[in-house]
Amino acid sequence: MIDVIVAGAGPTGLMLAGELRLHGVRVLVLDKETEPSEAPRARGLHIRSIEILDQRGLLDRFLAHGRRFTAGGYFAGLSGSWPSDLDSAHAYVLAVPQPVTERLLTEHATALGAEIRRGHEVVGLEQDDHGVSVALADGTRLRSRYLVGCDGGRSTVRTLLGVGFPGEPSKVETLLADVELTADRETVAAVVAEVRKTQLLFGVIPEGDGLYRVVVPADGVAEDRTTPPTLDEVRRRLRAFAGTDFGAHSPRRLARFGDATRLAERYRVGRVLLAGDAAHVHPPAGGQGLNLGLQDAFNLGWKLAAQVAGRAPDGLLDTYHTERHPVAADVLTTTRAQMELMSTEPGPRALRRLMAELAEYENVNRHLIEKITGIAVRYDFGAGHALLGRRLRDLTLGHGRLYARMRHGRGLLLDRTGGLSVTGWADRVDHVTDTAEELDAPAVLLRPDGHVAWVGDSRRDLLQHLPRWFGAPGPATDACTG
Repeated sequence: MIDVIVAGAGPTGLMLAGELRLHGVRVLVLDKETEPSEAPRARGLHIRSIEILDQRGLLDRFLAHGRRFTAGGYFAGLSGSWPSDLDSAHAYVLAVPQPVTERLLTEHATALGAEIRRGHEVVGLEQDDHGVSVALADGTRLRSRYLVGCDGGRSTVRTLLGVGFPGEPSKVETLLADVELTADRETVAAVVAEVRKTQLLFGVIPEGDGLYRVVVPADGVAEDRTTPPTLDEVRRRLRAFAGTDFGAHSPRRLARFGDATRLAERYRVGRVLLAGDAAHVHPPAGGQGLNLGLQDAFNLGWKLAAQVAGRAPDGLLDTYHTERHPVAADVLTTTRAQMELMSTEPGPRALRRLMAELAEYENVNRHLIEKITGIAVRYDFGAGHALLGRRLRDLTLGHGRLYARMRHGRGLLLDRTGGLSVTGWADRVDHVTDTAEELDAPAVLLRPDGHVAWVGDSRRDLLQHLPRWFGAPGPATDACTG
């Protein structure tokens, strides 16, 4: 029997496969498409996603293919400078086309031993107390202990589960085209700058090698957005807004997307779970979709691996929903707000002017950027130290860096006291006394996803928290390192 089947070989499914393989879980990834998409959909990795890649030793590969930038205006296009004191060693956004992200994550997952089968569509599922039976379109039936639906906003897995997906349908539709233009770059830039004074959902962005990405509001909402627009339709909408179609020709991609906003009622039903767009859809404002999915996978992977191994404490797997569902709800709130702020109606435009004034305040600007880039997330672990529930930034240790110590997906006790121990959990938790002076706490216990699960200096208190996240103790050893 397969341990875990992942439906969907997008960034979320691939990230999850890699996380599970770090713990020896047998993983099979299924995707209905025969080849990876070359469409450059999502284009930016936010700070928290960059940190995640660093924690798993992947960041250098992405930096080699990306471009760093620190530009203001990330929230609804409001002008403003990039905050200078963000709490991260990676306080930038990394521009990487989604096909590159998927290729690098595929290489990572397969190098760890994950199997990926393309051209295999999930069409049915049944679960019982011991596993999940998965039916494929070609008549094949597979059996796994768990199934995770990472199969997008129109998720078959979510539909088969009967999980509600409440929210709002699209009210605004936007056309997207990757095309070549005959107009020169200076002319394009001047026209776009003029149009965007009143229409923030319009854009013509140079991609290099003569290619441009065109984003322009559609004329109404299509009944079926899976049917792409024609090049003539894109040209008509360009002329309607800009007075010119810039000589658009030779399309590489034509698509349409809406502003539908929906959130799955549950992320888990028995042995079947949902992650990424299968669990939440929202407008692309702020570029949060791909990043939210990667962070879902990072939260779920170590918990599901512990469940498969039989060492998960009671309720651990359910914390995936209780932690990530509120995060997605908050993202839906921010994307709804951004779409309103980009409206051309008088009321939203007045609100936008007010928000632009507020965004000039340093604390407001930082707050908005922290929300968009994922570093403001704090899971509810109860009352306690200010670090509790938050992810810990990368720290310089006596020898090396904190994130370099986290590449195997294990827990970590950073111990400035030198008097604590992880005896009984050394097979799951590393003990490091070579700590950082900048750590404002005597000791912190980090989960495999880098969130602070405990802060203190009491051995007795620590022993109350280790089982909560890492299960019952095993052999009495303590792998303490300097």
